[in-house]
Amino acid sequence: MLSSPTVPPTQRPRSPGFSCGPAAKFGTWSARALEKALVGRSHRSAVGRARIAQMHRAIHDSLNLPKDYVVATLPGSDTGAVEAALWNLLGPRPVDVFGWEAFGNDWVTDVVEQLVDVPSRGFIGAYGTLPDLTQANPDHDIVFSWNGTAAGVKAPDDAAWIKDDHAGLVICDATSAVWALPIPWHKLDVITFSWQKMSGSEPAHGTMILSPRAIERLETYQPTWPIPKIYRLTKGGKVLPGLFEGDTINTPSLLCVEDMLAALAWLDANGGVAGAQARARESFRIISAWVEKTPWIDFLPADPAVRSPVSVCLRLTDPTLGQRPWDEQRAFCANLIALVESEGAGYDFNAYKEAPPGLRIWCGATVMPEDVTLLLPWIDWAFARCYANIKAAA
Repeated sequence: MLSSPTVPPTQRPRSPGFSCGPAAKFGTWSARALEKALVGRSHRSAVGRARIAQMHRAIHDSLNLPKDYVVATLPGSDTGAVEAALWNLLGPRPVDVFGWEAFGNDWVTDVVEQLVDVPSRGFIGAYGTLPDLTQANPDHDIVFSWNGTAAGVKAPDDAAWIKDDHAGLVICDATSAVWALPIPWHKLDVITFSWQKMSGSEPAHGTMILSPRAIERLETYQPTWPIPKIYRLTKGGKVLPGLFEGDTINTPSLLCVEDMLAALAWLDANGGVAGAQARARESFRIISAWVEKTPWIDFLPADPAVRSPVSVCLRLTDPTLGQRPWDEQRAFCANLIALVESEGAGYDFNAYKEAPPGLRIWCGATVMPEDVTLLLPWIDWAFARCYANIKAAA
């Protein structure tokens, strides 16, 4: 165990942002990327609609979506997109909903406790574990998050637990999975994400991707409950005209649209999906090697098969710290992070507030592995400093 503070490292990450959202901007980003933004123009103008439609096509092409899947922009970030899917689509079949961290558990609450007219089953895994996904009934609608951002736990890459011939719809919150994790699109009918995660674009906007089966559900099923206008996807039994072209339900920021287009161009110029996945895997490999040699830290998920390479969640294993109450462990982690932040060497890598105390290092599509390499010695240094303070106070 480290007995005294060490000398601080001399190198800092080029981009010290390790927040899971808003995530780091891509490496060459500057405000010049926004020079063509249609500021002051209506999103309903011909040029405004065309720019939004361009973004939808760019998302479709960048993710290599099936040709007959469509893309829409919705308000309220990923949360708004998920809520719109749940309240518009669920009802004709029983629902199986799976959660293993805060946000997935919210979808369990929505479906089981709020959509009370829908027969449903909720399956919740503790932080760091998956629930039993084999409980999914292919005749039911299925709701789940591909990557548990707050827990560092991902669904299996092949999604074998979802039958290819499932009769129900599969609704997937994929906000911290798109681009960086392999996703078999043909198994999913609704996919949602926010611009602020993998692309590092600005928050407040959500993306919804729908399969033909989901479109059919929208146009053949009318929920018995009222739906607020901001989530309403249909009118007169048909999907809102233009929703998957350049129209939106409410007013989007065309400045943010331009930012998203710039992020998509950077992603495609830097290997696209394959490049983003490779960056995440390499960052995760670097962290894994560090965890292996560092006695006071370990992954929150015990099972290597479910560990996310994107939202890498870590817990304290030092015996002295581990015996302390969670609020004291959280305070230790907060002090460690504040020390690194005070040196400008890394920002916002704290664990989610409802997760077990520890660290969460975001390794999404815009995070460079070399920056992860440079962050870790700073964490070692800050741990030594904070741990020495605890020893001195004992």
